Order: sequence, then structure tokens, then C-alpha cells
Amino acid sequence: MDAAFFDMDGLLVDTEKVWLLVETDCMARLGGEWNHEHQTHLVGGSMERTVAYMLDVSGSSVPPQTLRTWMIDGMVARLAGGVDVMPGALELLEALRAEGVPVGLVTSSLKEIAEAILSFVGRDRFDVIITADDVQRTKPDPEPYLTAIGMLDVSPSRSVVLEDSPNGVAAGTAAGCAVVAVPSLLPIAPAPGRLVVTSLTEVTPSHLRDLVTTHTPAPRPI
Repeated sequence: MDAAFFDMDGLLVDTEKVWLLVETDCMARLGGEWNHEHQTHLVGGSMERTVAYMLDVSGSSVPPQTLRTWMIDGMVARLAGGVDVMPGALELLEALRAEGVPVGLVTSSLKEIAEAILSFVGRDRFDVIITADDVQRTKPDPEPYLTAIGMLDVSPSRSVVLEDSPNGVAAGTAAGCAVVAVPSLLPIAPAPGRLVVTSLTEVTPSHLRDLVTTHTPAPRPI
């Protein structure tokens, strides 16, 4: 195994509930209503997609940049008090680092939000960190994972992506990596080269190595 790449929201840390609170607050400011069903349309997506969706649902004429600022400020403020780490996440991170496996964080969140979370989780746990600010195209495009792979100079076919959303799984698969899926808000079906579990407490470095060994990446489009 050359490397392991962790998603952030919903996989490394339990922030989907924080996003729901902030989205609900912002939608109220827009004059609309927000619920769990709306959130499922956006899991694993970018800030731009979230902003566009919320403005469309609300019918508000608030400028996109204004809503974007509300979202960022709301997330950073709520994360200032700390964040809950998902079960088994830190244990798996430490086990990988103890065995000398390079570890990356690859998120569709903006750098400001990632930094707020990493101030509690620890930036030094990761050899590379890729946020939405570092790429042109976010998940489900493979660019975020390909960028991280390039920075570590590793082989995608010998690397593992750990994700909680269909968008993230699609990005990792398109990058040529094996994938471990821990579904959060949306179901994810098992597939070749993909291990689906209910929690990271079920995953060890040995499981990841076994997945890489049996993984045959699909040919990438020319």
C-alpha cells in the first residue's frame, strides 16, 4: 500500500450535523426552510453547489458571495468549540502512521473550514492536505485525489481512499484507487475494489492492504 487518503466531513469528523445547523440558519435568513432531505442532495458536494442549490430552493436574490460568506462564517463559528471525531478514525490514522504509510486528507470543504477542524484534529497527522481551494474541480471529479497522489508521488492503484458519500466514492474510483466506504447520509453499494463498512472501527491497515492487493482499477477514459 503506497498511501491512504481520508475524506473529512462525515468520514473523519462528524460535521454533517454542523452543516445542517448552519444551512438551516442560512436558509432562514434567505426566507426559506431547510430539512434533512435537502441536505442529502448536497452531501459530499462543493460550497458553490450548496450555495446555488439554496438560492434556487429559496428563490432569494441574495448574491451568491454573500450566502457563501454566511456559510463559511457560520461553520467556523460553530467549529470553534471543537468537533467530534468519527469512531475509529484517529485509531486508524495512528496505526497507518506507525507503519510508515503516507496519509492524506482530501476534502471538498474550503480551506478556512478545514483549518478550523484541523486545529483540533491535528495538521501533523497528514502528509498532504487538499481542499476545494487547491483544485479547479471538486468531487465527484477525480482531480482532488489525483492532486494528492501527485504530491506524494504514489501509485493510485496501490492507494486507498476512505469516503462516506457517493460523490467521494466516485472521485476515488475515477482516480484509480481502491475505496473504503462508510456511508453516512446516503447508501453506498458494495462493488469490485470497494469495501463497505458501517464504521472505521471495522478497518485496520491489514484490511486496506488486502483491498489494494485484490484491486484492479478500471481503465481511465482517454
